[in-house]
Amino acid sequence: MDLGLAGRVAMVAAATSGLGGAVARALAAEGCAVSICGRDAGRLAAAARELEPATVLSRAVDVTDADAVRDWTAQTVRELGGLHIVVTNASGPPPGPVDSFGVTDYRAALDTALLPHIGLVTTALPHLRAAGWGRVLMIASETVRQPIPAYGMSSTVRLGLLGFARTLAPTIAPDGVTINVLEPGYHDTEGLRRQFGDRADNELARIGAAIPVGRVGRLDDFGAMAAMLASAQAGFVTGTSLLVDGGATRGVG
Repeated sequence: MDLGLAGRVAMVAAATSGLGGAVARALAAEGCAVSICGRDAGRLAAAARELEPATVLSRAVDVTDADAVRDWTAQTVRELGGLHIVVTNASGPPPGPVDSFGVTDYRAALDTALLPHIGLVTTALPHLRAAGWGRVLMIASETVRQPIPAYGMSSTVRLGLLGFARTLAPTIAPDGVTINVLEPGYHDTEGLRRQFGDRADNELARIGAAIPVGRVGRLDDFGAMAAMLASAQAGFVTGTSLLVDGGATRGVG
């Protein structure tokens, strides 16, 4: 299926690896010009090479730095000719139960796992409105739908992304812009492997056995779902959230 994305310009935050990288690759494969950011210049250059022969702009940006995000957005519009798709992504909070953290920890988590998403969206919105067509995708976590005790801070802090998206959706819909939240479950990412260390293969197999589809997600699973929500065909989908978790979440809410 042609997703109607050829010639569109997409910004993907934190796209040097993992879920952000998967989304950037999927959008590039659909014909988008892709602007990516990351904090490590070496990893950023490698990620940009993976997107070739697509048109790629890469910039070293810490998404917690509002000025840097504003400059990256302006450069994207100036050099790539506009902006149509924005994918927000940022570091997740540290694992642990909710009562293992203090107020200072929660404030820090807001600064790293919630506010960068909001900052990028508000910076990009004027350009999406000017284009008269836009897609905003915010990468959260399955923890906003199904609290997981081991990731208590994620369930608490990232839940704000749903409130932001659902409240903003009716405001920007008349401008041809949609906003949705992706809720990934366990995927085989570098970050998860680092968390498990030398037990990674065994842990991912154990987790996958408890997921209805029988495995953890592959990166291209997630990239494909993001591309679908960014597509021309998804213009009637806004203000909602989509689980990408292999059926792991059992709730009906």
